[in-house]
Amino acid sequence: MTKVNLNIKGIKRLSLVVFGLLAIVIFVSAFTETGIFESEQKEETQAGNEPQAFPVEIASPVFESITEWDEYTGRFEASNKVQVRARVSGFLERVNFKDGQIVKKGDVLFIIDDRPFKIALDQANADYAQAKANLDIAQDNFERVEDLKESGAVSIEEFNRRKQALEYAKASIQLSKARVADANLNLEFTRVKAPITGLVSRDRVNEGNLIDGGTSNSTLLTTIVATSPIHFYFTSSESDYLRYVRLANNGERKAVRAKGLPVHIKLQDEDEFLHEATIDFVDNQIDNSTGTIENRAVLPNKDLLLEPGMFGKAKISGSAEHKAIMIPDDIIGTNQSIRYVYVLGDDNTVTIKNITLGPLHSNGLRIVRGGLTESDKLIVNNIQKIRPGLAVSPIQTNLETNKELAINQ
Repeated sequence: MTKVNLNIKGIKRLSLVVFGLLAIVIFVSAFTETGIFESEQKEETQAGNEPQAFPVEIASPVFESITEWDEYTGRFEASNKVQVRARVSGFLERVNFKDGQIVKKGDVLFIIDDRPFKIALDQANADYAQAKANLDIAQDNFERVEDLKESGAVSIEEFNRRKQALEYAKASIQLSKARVADANLNLEFTRVKAPITGLVSRDRVNEGNLIDGGTSNSTLLTTIVATSPIHFYFTSSESDYLRYVRLANNGERKAVRAKGLPVHIKLQDEDEFLHEATIDFVDNQIDNSTGTIENRAVLPNKDLLLEPGMFGKAKISGSAEHKAIMIPDDIIGTNQSIRYVYVLGDDNTVTIKNITLGPLHSNGLRIVRGGLTESDKLIVNNIQKIRPGLAVSPIQTNLETNKELAINQ
């Protein structure tokens, strides 16, 4: 019995020893794994706290020789416009054209009943014939007493009477000739002719109506406009006028009133300035009420596309050729009245530059008067996501002009 008890106690001691060793192994293992995990987590946290460079595209501004253009809005007007009115009164017998057709100078447009004027001409011719007969009689009577005057066979009173009768007959001839010419002219005026070549309007008076002619209140029959060539009128400001004069004085531009100064015109439905014209008139004074001066350009209009009353936009050279820096409008920021752009600093960080802007050029880019150099690196994307001092990763690109806005120069 004693032997069996000793074996049981030995087994219990051995189990305690084994359990203690297993506990030690598990504790050491757990401690080791926890330390490794915490170390890896700490390294990952440190790596995540390092700042990442923000990717942006950069480009140099466009720097090239340009000529700046000034644009003005204006209206086309006929180079010649005539209101057709009759010179004599009468019944309108016939309208001799179709509304809206092209007529040539001298074409008969209206015919007035000419019968009363033929009668007046016949009367004038008859009066002229009578005056000629009276002149012949007066001439014979005077010649007879002229020879008798020297011999004293005729009195002075009779001589003077016959001389006066001769002069009266001569004057009557001149009056009769004038009446014949007037009657002929009135007869001719019964054919109302086109005074110019151009596009005729509609007939404002129909056949059979009695019209008034030869006065300031004469009946308006129709109008004719000459549209080839056609004029384009626009106004420029006093400051623009002074700038043009100073450029001309410096030899950088033609004189303000020099004929042949080129002008380019586009219509409302056109994207480009397709129509070429030249300045042929500048007014002689500045308008006191508007501070502007009127200019006129003339262009051929051979295809008769342009009509009086149309609106258009003209551009003329506003500077001599010079080097200019240009950038897109969409990268320009605004801070109240200040304009600025983001540029790349030496340490690849964002910096800001205030700029002075000029007009939009014909290539679609904005002219920069000051604040930039051609060597600056503009940040052209992610404008809303960056700020001064931010570290960036630059990607080089190029600015492209807007081909849709490009204009033939």
